[in-house]
Amino acid sequence: MLGGCLGIGLIGLTLQQGFNDHDMVLMAGSFGASAVLVYGVPSSPLAQPLAVIFGHMISALVGVTVFSVVGEANWLSAGLAVALAIGLMQMTRTVHPPGGATALIAVAGSHDIHSLGYMYVLNPIALGAVLLVGVALVTNNMKSRRRWPVFWI
Repeated sequence: MLGGCLGIGLIGLTLQQGFNDHDMVLMAGSFGASAVLVYGVPSSPLAQPLAVIFGHMISALVGVTVFSVVGEANWLSAGLAVALAIGLMQMTRTVHPPGGATALIAVAGSHDIHSLGYMYVLNPIALGAVLLVGVALVTNNMKSRRRWPVFWI
């Protein structure tokens, strides 16, 4: 529980600096789901650092690309973003289910998100994923019976 509080708190603090309430809610949902995996079921393959960081980054990259090609948020761009993100995460063995939401946010987010372009991949997405993993490295290893990550690659 401590990890979830600290991880999401740090992400919220960074998001407050440049995003409106609507976009913060969207991103909080994606990172909140990541927090459940990383802090709640840390032994899951879906909760390992590579999956968390690269699953989010790949999905963000896909979402931004789909939006730039389709040009609007609609059923087609939403479906393509999530489907392609799933496929690329599977191909790279970085499946992290909240990545689907990350891809969807790149398409359905506000103009502020769209105006970031590919910077969305780095901030807030990569930054948020790295913050979650960093906090997890400390909090998930505080108890001697738990070792996290189970694997790096």
